[in-house]
Amino acid sequence: MNKKISRREFLKLQARNSLLLAGTTSGLLLPGMGLASAGPDIGVARGDAVAATRAAVDLIGGIGRVVKKGSRVLIKPNMSFPRSPDQATNTHPDVVKTVAVMCKEAGASKIMVLDHTLASGKVCIQASGIGPALASVDPNMVHAINNPSFYKEVTIEQAKSLARTDVAKETLKADVLIAVPVAKSHSATGVSLSMKGMMGLIYDRGIMHRMDLNETIVDLAVMLKADLAVIDATRVLSTGGPGGPGKVLKRDTVIASTDMVAADAYTVGAFEWYGKKFKPFQVRHVRLAHERGLGRADVENLSVKTVTL
Repeated sequence: MNKKISRREFLKLQARNSLLLAGTTSGLLLPGMGLASAGPDIGVARGDAVAATRAAVDLIGGIGRVVKKGSRVLIKPNMSFPRSPDQATNTHPDVVKTVAVMCKEAGASKIMVLDHTLASGKVCIQASGIGPALASVDPNMVHAINNPSFYKEVTIEQAKSLARTDVAKETLKADVLIAVPVAKSHSATGVSLSMKGMMGLIYDRGIMHRMDLNETIVDLAVMLKADLAVIDATRVLSTGGPGGPGKVLKRDTVIASTDMVAADAYTVGAFEWYGKKFKPFQVRHVRLAHERGLGRADVENLSVKTVTL
């Protein structure tokens, strides 16, 4: 019987020097495995940010597919830059708030919204609009995790390059990890989506840039494999990423999948980047993640359901 292994169980296995591959292969939730009635592999909704977020998640089976009563949930948005929502460097606050509200409706016992910001945490939380938006849900929900005391060193046994890193302690405690990135370009990796966004949950991102960045993104995704990816493409930063300013495409779209690789792959192919269209396998870290079995980038072989609101 296949069993999905939590991050807590995963770390216990590593502590006993177990093989990571054995621990994750049996629990890899690929499209079509289990939850047969959950819906399509990828849900795409176009419309108002709040309605589109709900609709995209509902298309793939609803938030209850990953969040159960009593779950401890960590939501990872982009809120690393002191820029307003219209500049598309951070996740739209309405998308983040809607995901948090859905988790609360599903009975989550604790919900944390965290990012290791590149500028002052207080400034980024305020300027992004994420802090003010979630204050009505829980005034203590949003945090910038910029202090090294928030982190714990872990080993990624099957890493190709990033064998050890300091990961946010709250991530290791979470029952559910939800990636909620904005769709944006990136000067070093082509795009920054759900996999790339996991860099905001480690302390030293610089070391990844000093290695093979695309490969270390995949190494990190071995451990920080989101249970759900909700990609904010309400505005797409198609040039000038990750910090902007750049060309912003208003697309009023939200993409959801329980496979973060599939969500990223779909997003790559759905929009223009630097004035051109690209296929998912042209983005190296997306291709590597597919090749290493972390998810599916062959979007043409997946089921995608789209709704316009």
